[in-house]
Amino acid sequence: MKSEEAAVYREIQKNTENAMKAIDTISGKVYDDDFALQISKQSLKYAEIYNEASRQLVEAKAERYQSTALSDALLKTGIHYNTLLNTSLGHIAELMIRENHNGIIEMEKVLKHNERAGEGSVALAKQLIGFEEKNIESLKRYL
Repeated sequence: MKSEEAAVYREIQKNTENAMKAIDTISGKVYDDDFALQISKQSLKYAEIYNEASRQLVEAKAERYQSTALSDALLKTGIHYNTLLNTSLGHIAELMIRENHNGIIEMEKVLKHNERAGEGSVALAKQLIGFEEKNIESLKRYL
């Protein structure tokens, strides 16, 4: 596996892991059953994509993405801070839309910097980008 391909898979792991942690953190603040179901389904899809990226890295004996305790704490603290005074459905949807948008930007940057990555990693990255774009569209109805 080329280093560019491994970098793309690691970014996919990072993106999906952060999304799953964010959903897990925010789900306790969601009191709308339809919205809760939607974000649970999103978490499952993120897990599928994460597992595929992990499988590819393990098969190639490449280094996997490892989050740090600090990055996890910052993510969770940011969510708690942003929902401290406002846990309305519209506000939570807006936060999630921003996170999806940030994920798309990070994936686009990693693809741009690793143009010689293999087809498999690029296809999975594009699948993740498409999934996040769909998430944004479906979350807009809760604004």
